[in-house]
Amino acid sequence: MKMETNKIAKLLQTYFNGESSVEEERALENYFRSGNVASEFQEYAAFFNGISELANVSGDQNIEEEIMDFILENENREKTRYRWLWQTVTGIAASVIIILGGFLFYQQQQKPFEDTFKNPDEAYAYAEQTMQFISEKYAKGLTGLSNFEKLQKVNQPIQKATAPVIEFYNAIEKMENNPVQINPENPEENKKSTDSI
Repeated sequence: MKMETNKIAKLLQTYFNGESSVEEERALENYFRSGNVASEFQEYAAFFNGISELANVSGDQNIEEEIMDFILENENREKTRYRWLWQTVTGIAASVIIILGGFLFYQQQQKPFEDTFKNPDEAYAYAEQTMQFISEKYAKGLTGLSNFEKLQKVNQPIQKATAPVIEFYNAIEKMENNPVQINPENPEENKKSTDSI
């Protein structure tokens, strides 16, 4: 009996790990259908008896196809419902926008264009006041740039100090790009080619 319980425990382990063969699954079904089930495996008896009953009742070979069709049909029905809802909401929103736009356009057409100022001197004074305001804000913004000129003055000695180093690196780069051809027969020509660099 102890040997059989160990064997059943191993079969259950492989079954629940998804590693059991068809023969092992049948052996488990037969064991639990026999009614001679050890007390530690009683909790699995209902599970395996239920699977056996389903297998016997659903003798229909196309059960998987029917289930899949049912799932796809319900999924499609759900998508159709949401699509219909979306179309309805967007249609209502578009209608409201069109009606509101038409109403505003109609109101705009009913009112003749009115000038802001009746007196040209008032308009000139208001424009002058606006330009003064803009000018003050612009001048205030330019005061911050005065510090930039100070930074440039401070940077000039640094640029003067680094100028020889930059010239040296430029000369090296120029030499790498234009290698000097040395002619052992004519040393004067060699001197002229190196002086040009």
